[in-house]
Amino acid sequence: MISELVSIVTPIYLIAGLGFGWARAARHYDTRLVTDLVMTVGAPCLVFSSLSELETSPGSLLAMVGATLAALLSFLVIGAVFLRLVRLPIETYLGPLAFGNTGNMGLPLCLFAFGGEGLALGTCFFATTSIAHYTLGQWTWSGRVSLAEINTPLTWSVVAAVAVLSLDLSVPIWFSRTVDLLSGITIPLMQISLGVSLAQLRLADLPRTLALSLVRLGLGIGVGVALAELFAFEGVARGVLILDCAMPAAVLNYMMAERHGRSPQEVASVVVLSTLLSFATLPFLLDWLLSTLSS
Repeated sequence: MISELVSIVTPIYLIAGLGFGWARAARHYDTRLVTDLVMTVGAPCLVFSSLSELETSPGSLLAMVGATLAALLSFLVIGAVFLRLVRLPIETYLGPLAFGNTGNMGLPLCLFAFGGEGLALGTCFFATTSIAHYTLGQWTWSGRVSLAEINTPLTWSVVAAVAVLSLDLSVPIWFSRTVDLLSGITIPLMQISLGVSLAQLRLADLPRTLALSLVRLGLGIGVGVALAELFAFEGVARGVLILDCAMPAAVLNYMMAERHGRSPQEVASVVVLSTLLSFATLPFLLDWLLSTLSS
């Protein structure tokens, strides 16, 4: 089991470490270009490739979408109540408590821990979360919902994949090979970008940051386990749901805070520390999930 855990988490740490070292060496890294490339080309191709080739019913994907939306709603409600009780600004900290890093960390972990099926279901979780982040997430930062943000390549790739599955359509080989090649850039670039971000972001107000980071991780595991039971998920679906719910705060939260002027340094602190803490807790979480999967 130890060797299996090492094989799962080591690539994540090494590739993120590559990005960290790249940034620390003061080498140029165009984060905006890489992010645009991943979100407009790589991620949509990964979504289409993973979902359209998954040998399962569309109902299984819809169940994961439903569980993902239920998780996000739970995070938003519980997070808002918690922040109100401790008298911290909801506009600043609700995003980091609600939206986890299901892309940079979640996708490779789902792939290495649960294989192709895990990647497909993890991609479904990631796509749903990403679309919600640009809509509901806008509301947490600005107080308004922008439905125009739904019109993205990521959204249309989900629609196309569901259509292929539902109608049992045949995808031309030239097209599927092109999409597969382009999808291959997504996970490595996400991992490198994570490392670059960790090198550039700084901690502030350590006691508060630590408390919020622990709430993010603890809330994720608790909600994930509860929803896995509620939706009666078993096997890979259960593992993916709990794992993705337990991810640390997404780097995108920092970008949102920067855009809307919501104390970006404080948000960056939660992103950094929750990620570092998750590096320490992930082996234990994966050990538990894999042991329940094999039992």
